[in-house]
Amino acid sequence: MSPREYDESDARVRPARSTRPRSKDRPSHSTAISALVTGVDRGRQTCVTDEGVIITAMRARELGPKSVVVGDRVSIVGDVTGDEGSLARIVSVNERRNSLSRTVDDAAQVERTIVANVDQLVIVVAALNPEPRRGLIDRFLVSAFTEGITPKLVVTKTDLGVVPEFLAEYAKLDVEILHTAIKSDSREKDLEALHQMLSGKISVLVGHSGVGKSTLINALVPDADRLTGDVNEATGRGRHTSSSAVALALDTHDGWIIDTPGIRAFGLSHIDVSRIVDAFTDLSLVAATCLSNCSHAESSCKLDAWAAPNGVVDPERAARLSSLRSLLSVKDQAVFVPED
Repeated sequence: MSPREYDESDARVRPARSTRPRSKDRPSHSTAISALVTGVDRGRQTCVTDEGVIITAMRARELGPKSVVVGDRVSIVGDVTGDEGSLARIVSVNERRNSLSRTVDDAAQVERTIVANVDQLVIVVAALNPEPRRGLIDRFLVSAFTEGITPKLVVTKTDLGVVPEFLAEYAKLDVEILHTAIKSDSREKDLEALHQMLSGKISVLVGHSGVGKSTLINALVPDADRLTGDVNEATGRGRHTSSSAVALALDTHDGWIIDTPGIRAFGLSHIDVSRIVDAFTDLSLVAATCLSNCSHAESSCKLDAWAAPNGVVDPERAARLSSLRSLLSVKDQAVFVPED
């Protein structure tokens, strides 16, 4: 008996799941309302409309993998009453004018956005306990300058110790510096100056845990109830109190402040090397005279002569150059790590 020959009639055709043709039309969402994202927690976004209604929303499926972060302006449909138990949908995210991002994995250069659409990056450091670190401040400044965000520097606990001299150097980069005390006669005056700095702006506060971010926010926004922590005596590091970014309206409703989790380091691997150099405005003009393939780490680098004019090392310039080189080193670039 000869083997059977097969033809196309033997192929089994799986019937379509539905005989109804798929429509290419998509909802226009013409009735969507605009809102500001003020919090993100486990797949739910807290949003505030222009009328002040607080809405809980989830991302619509059509957004795909696109993330939604605090500071985003979004369009919302569905139940936008803001009633308890109601849930709306975020159907679109407006284009971001800037963002503050960190590198999650230096080897893979995975970038993660923390907040978006901010006017000011307020770097909070303590005069001591924990002591300020030049490298971390410079990382924040690089992010601010490359994104067109105005950086500010707030030094807390000035009544507990002497402010390190190197912090004054940032004034040369047009960075406004404000000193505040925890307990002193000038406390109210300090807070008034800080309020003026934040007024009418969307500002994000960043810094180590234990520097006093939450304390400042509780003073500026009386009903914020942000947890405050102390500093671990054994490690000298602040205890982590904030778990996620959250935007809070100032008590006069003329601005927003965004509190972020305390951090130890801030990865910059996602930023191009040339942009990092350009962020150091006091060094970038000199770096531009280097050879085209200069890594700014070799002995022939023009920056060495800049740091030691007439053969004498200038401590301030040398410190700035050391900070730049540490940021340019992929090996030394650290990732964002929540405080213990």
